[in-house]
Amino acid sequence: MRSLYLWVPLALFAFFAGLAGYMLTQEKDQFVESTMIGQPLPAFALEPAFAGLPGASKADFTGGRPRLLNIWASWCLPCIAEAPQLEALKAQGAEIIGIAIRDRPEDVAAFLSRHGNPYARIGSDPISEVQLAIGSSGVPETFVIDAEGVIRYQHIGDIREADVPKLLAELEKAQ
Repeated sequence: MRSLYLWVPLALFAFFAGLAGYMLTQEKDQFVESTMIGQPLPAFALEPAFAGLPGASKADFTGGRPRLLNIWASWCLPCIAEAPQLEALKAQGAEIIGIAIRDRPEDVAAFLSRHGNPYARIGSDPISEVQLAIGSSGVPETFVIDAEGVIRYQHIGDIREADVPKLLAELEKAQ
């Protein structure tokens, strides 16, 4: 009986060490995809993120043509990295509407002054309410919204140069 008291803790330790080792070898999904793909944007109306551009609302995504919805923040380092690609998308005809997450107007203005402004409008989402409602889990994220206001595609993370053609193709597909 006494030897059992010695082996049980050792067996439990070996079990949990083996389980941890197994879990470390498994591929993990680091991104949380939105469950809103194929669903209409939720109703929202956001104040302007700064005085230079109008705010954003669901109405901005209906009628006309598909648009990009870019979730970003001035304090986000990957957002700086994607700024040139957003400019490239704009130069190729993409209309981009931004939502600044948990940001101050002066910080948004400074970011745009420093890194360029590809946005037609920018809404301020101070408590991430709209971000969470559309199923975004972080910044930056970019969504393709069709002319009916339906979310058609989600790009998680910063947009790299290689992602620009894919986003343009998704915009075209959303026509």
